Amino acid sequence: MPTRRVVVTGLGVVAPCGIGTEAFWTGLHKSPPVGDILSVEQWDPTPLFDTPKHARRADRFSQFALGATQQALAQAGNLDVDPARIGVWIGTGVGGIETNEREIVKRHEKGDRRVSPFLVPMMMPNAAAAAVSMRHGFQGPCENTVTACAAGTHSIGNATDLIRHGRADAMIAGGAEATLTPTSLAGFRNMTAMSKRGISMPFDARRDGFVIAEGAGILILEEYEQALARGATILAEILGSASTADAHHITAPAPGGVGAVRCMELALENAGLSASDIRHINAHGTSTPLNDAAEAHALANVFGVENSPIVTSTKGVTGHALGAAGAMEAAAVVLSIQKRSIPPTVGLEQLDPELPTIDLVMGEARSWEPGPSMSNSFGFGGHNGSVVVGPPS
Repeated sequence: MPTRRVVVTGLGVVAPCGIGTEAFWTGLHKSPPVGDILSVEQWDPTPLFDTPKHARRADRFSQFALGATQQALAQAGNLDVDPARIGVWIGTGVGGIETNEREIVKRHEKGDRRVSPFLVPMMMPNAAAAAVSMRHGFQGPCENTVTACAAGTHSIGNATDLIRHGRADAMIAGGAEATLTPTSLAGFRNMTAMSKRGISMPFDARRDGFVIAEGAGILILEEYEQALARGATILAEILGSASTADAHHITAPAPGGVGAVRCMELALENAGLSASDIRHINAHGTSTPLNDAAEAHALANVFGVENSPIVTSTKGVTGHALGAAGAMEAAAVVLSIQKRSIPPTVGLEQLDPELPTIDLVMGEARSWEPGPSMSNSFGFGGHNGSVVVGPPS
């Protein structure tokens, strides 16, 4: 059957640099605190629940997803759609690790009978999607993607496909993550993935790893004609997406970013665009030596160096929120379209001379005439995800 157009009518963000889209946007232009972790320090889940007890029965990553969804639905307004035609697709890299770690310690110290009966429903990776579905009565497809740091991007692409092919009329899509637990942090530090300086410096010559973070990003996706009919404000359009695998190494990217190249090319094909149509790219840009180099080479391969799209990485401020990162960055792209401005790559001061030339935003935000944009995410396991976002038309 012919594919249908898919538009964005609502955004919600819970991030270390700001809760809510306006606070998030302001935060993208500020210098982050120094440290190798970035938490959502002002988070209070209690307004989302009837009682504090119910709040305690939702893992932190599910709380983030519920909070971001509440924001996004408030912006989208009354969906006025058959609940059976509204679905949920929220990705995560890890799921409820905070609950899992706490209950393992409890069992070790106090025995089997002290383990919470809510352990399994709180720690399972689909818990956030299920919580949103049950909270709002959405009865359409309710699924989740677990592809490490590409999960948020993949979830948006998968949700878009459900609408394009008529299996849903609206989707709540994005990612959520809360992995700042002692054992998780020890694992990341011991694998030397995190910055020893405690500063995220994407594409900088001095970069030495990522700053780990938490948060959530949610997009309300709708079929275009339906959004028009109900008078919704259309923020952007999802033009296409793609997913590939490096099939190379569990943590290191394929040399030259060949898997990323293929992913971006397939996303362009899916969107019906050519490389020259892309005006802006929100890079994965984690600040790790190998990943930034592979991505820069991949971008140069696909888009060239003479007329490179405008490139930024927002992880200098947000940190790397793993499975939520792609959704937060897709929200940043939509906001860049709305604000007609592209945030700077915070932390980038000395561009790595070993990288190919790409048009990185440094120092200050850059004004632009919004056009088709791409958001990239690449995850452990060799997962690649790209989503193409365009201005409303």
